[in-house]
Amino acid sequence: MSAKILCPTDGSDHATIGVIQAAEVAKSTGAHLTICVVNIAHGGARGPTISHWKADEVQKLMADAEALAKSEGAADVGTVEVVAREAAPAIIAYAEQNGYTHIVMGTGDKRGLQRLVLGSVASEVATRAHCTVTIAR
Repeated sequence: MSAKILCPTDGSDHATIGVIQAAEVAKSTGAHLTICVVNIAHGGARGPTISHWKADEVQKLMADAEALAKSEGAADVGTVEVVAREAAPAIIAYAEQNGYTHIVMGTGDKRGLQRLVLGSVASEVATRAHCTVTIAR
């Protein structure tokens, strides 16, 4: 089985660090790298479902991250948008269903009460994923 790396991004500075790290891993191992944008869906119970980002915003996030990964030396880079209600379960499910062997992602610097209240997508992915997870800071 070929190595496949999934790198979620939201365009933040922390996510950018994850993209750079994922590109370095892909470059050194020859793995395929997929940049993943999880577009959170809001509403829908009694009204329309509204995605967090519009289509053009998602395309820009993916194009910017793909260009960065390629500039860092990753040769085989693709992109995907996943629409879901929650980011961490969506990342985990997509990686497992599509045979990814490694997830590389950035994380914010949440501490204390902020982390307790907000939680951490990276922490949940690292705890529940079926494959190796690298958290880049």
